[in-house]
Amino acid sequence: MSFRPLLLAAALVAASPAASLAASIDAAPTWRTAAIELPVLRPTVNVTGEVVRIGDVIDNAGAAAQIAIYRAPDLGTTGTLPTAQVIAALRAHQVIGVDTKDIKEIAVTRLARSIDAKAIQNGVAHALEHRGGLGDAANLSLTFDRDLQDLYLDASNSGPMQPTAVRYEPHNGRFDVTFDIANDNSSAPTRLRFTGTAIETVEAAVLGRNVERADLLKSSDIIIERRPKAEIGSDAAVRQSAIGMQMRRSMRAGQALKATDLVKPDFVQRDQSVTVIYQSSGLYLTTRGKALDNGAEGDVVNVLNLQSKRTVNGVVTGRGQVTIQVATPQPVVITDTDVAQTPASTSTFADNNPPVTSKPE
Repeated sequence: MSFRPLLLAAALVAASPAASLAASIDAAPTWRTAAIELPVLRPTVNVTGEVVRIGDVIDNAGAAAQIAIYRAPDLGTTGTLPTAQVIAALRAHQVIGVDTKDIKEIAVTRLARSIDAKAIQNGVAHALEHRGGLGDAANLSLTFDRDLQDLYLDASNSGPMQPTAVRYEPHNGRFDVTFDIANDNSSAPTRLRFTGTAIETVEAAVLGRNVERADLLKSSDIIIERRPKAEIGSDAAVRQSAIGMQMRRSMRAGQALKATDLVKPDFVQRDQSVTVIYQSSGLYLTTRGKALDNGAEGDVVNVLNLQSKRTVNGVVTGRGQVTIQVATPQPVVITDTDVAQTPASTSTFADNNPPVTSKPE
């Protein structure tokens, strides 16, 4: 009777080690999974600070992640590191067994905020707009004391360029502008300062060739350039209006045109043979004449009528053409009513010649 329980007990004792072993085998994969998370090399690395750390170049860096091993490239640039050199640097800090995935080199990029030279120029121009007599920002020509180049800042400088100090001296055009840019990593903003000279400019019609007095300007003779407003003044000529106009004086190529340099072209020259037109309602007569004055379109000039030898004046209406408007008298219509309402004249010869009486002797 006791044999059977002994066999059962023996079976339980034999089964216990087997169960423990099975449980150990089932738990082994979890232990191995945690143990085989080896460091893995990254092919590309982006950094924001001045150094490259172990945690930047490999995954699963563990406690060594914050150790700096290289100086970062310049702001906004990318450099490369041979894999063998990186592995040697990691080994120096007891980081071994790195899986390189057959990568030959890694690329390291220093992230940055870039502000191009054009954006800086526009920012300064808007800061100076309407100060000290200056006009719109779009009309300002800026010359910086130092060559203006694209600017790279740490990526943490995420704020806009805010002008905090602006100075402009109208008598010499000097400016001094300071901007602040908010920094995510610091309460103190990044400060940028620019100095130079500002001049207001205007669009000017500029001669493309030398011209003589009385020359007529063609479209190809005039180009548009921006010139200092002080040089042009307030009477700058407009290109479209200047085309077809006549020069009042001789000028050189490159000189800016002013309205006072131009006159309407003479359609009639003194002593020129012209066509004289007599015109009125229902009448149109032409004859030949000789101009006694120069005249542009719309000017009144004197003309000698070659047939009558009389001097008349008319309006220049075209090249070599003078028109004289002849007034046509309007007929007067008298009706019967007008006759009836007109009082009869009682004046007689006797009224105008009273009788002569003789004086008594």
